[in-house]
Amino acid sequence: MAENGFEIVAGEKEKKKRLDVFVAENAPGLSRSQVSHRIREGRILVNGRREKAGYRLREGDRVVLFPEPPKACPLVPEDLPLTVYYEDGVLLVVEKPAGMVVHPAAGHSGGTLVNALLHHCGDLPGIGGVQRPGIVHRLDKDTSGLLVVAKNDGAHRSLSDQFRNREVLKRYFALVHGNVREDEGVVDLPVGRHPTDRKKMSARSRRGKTAVTRWRVLERFGEVTFLEAVIETGRTHQIRVHLSAAGHPVVGDPVYGRAVRKERDIRERRVREALKSMKRQALHAGAMGFRHPVTGISMEFSSPLPGDMERCLEMLRGLRRPGGDGEATE
Repeated sequence: MAENGFEIVAGEKEKKKRLDVFVAENAPGLSRSQVSHRIREGRILVNGRREKAGYRLREGDRVVLFPEPPKACPLVPEDLPLTVYYEDGVLLVVEKPAGMVVHPAAGHSGGTLVNALLHHCGDLPGIGGVQRPGIVHRLDKDTSGLLVVAKNDGAHRSLSDQFRNREVLKRYFALVHGNVREDEGVVDLPVGRHPTDRKKMSARSRRGKTAVTRWRVLERFGEVTFLEAVIETGRTHQIRVHLSAAGHPVVGDPVYGRAVRKERDIRERRVREALKSMKRQALHAGAMGFRHPVTGISMEFSSPLPGDMERCLEMLRGLRRPGGDGEATE
């Protein structure tokens, strides 16, 4: 780690790679255009010197990214409900409910997790970026579950490194369409921006990045299956894209479940009714593990299924009990 900057050293595989491409691949949260802008501003140096975006790397080149100077955060703290699982001087672990956006974006200037965090902590502005103070990773709006938040730059860099190096445990629970026959499996398909719909991701992108999702069956209900999924990588919409590509889209997913199977295609009426009780995608980030940025101690947290998913599962389980009139089977 360079003083006041984030350092990446180019290896043998990076020889002759463009500087902007190399940084975009290794700096979390920065697009290639953002990287180019920082290079022009002189906030990305190679061996202590300014280089152009098209500079071709040599093995051993030391690339240092300097953060933007802290700015006054324009966000407004809001007294919103916030479930905190752990908190100390450098980080906190919270649960994001379904329906809440992580950070402000177009159409969501308030009511976000960041607004709630600013009210709770009061010391996050400038950490990790003005619009995303403290945010190391994110969950989709309609996905519930655990998030770790950094309280200072050192913790933010450490946690970002762990995510980038695939050292963080990320375990999800999902209810998916179809009877998944195998007990466990792996989806290893690159994920990138959809070739025609820029709001979607795809497993058929020409510029997809490596993405690996390991899953195992927890319960079967005939036409739907309850899965545990552990992701080795953290691509945007990864689980939703991977499970859809495998033919088992997440129940309630309005984006990646549309073309494969909808609730109206379910033959059994009671199963259809159970699935209709889910008003969002049935996906929950239920467990997370990482090393503490200061002590290095391994930490792991778990979150129970939210009420809507638990109620849906209980309705499905009821079809298997004596007296249930459904056809759900193990």
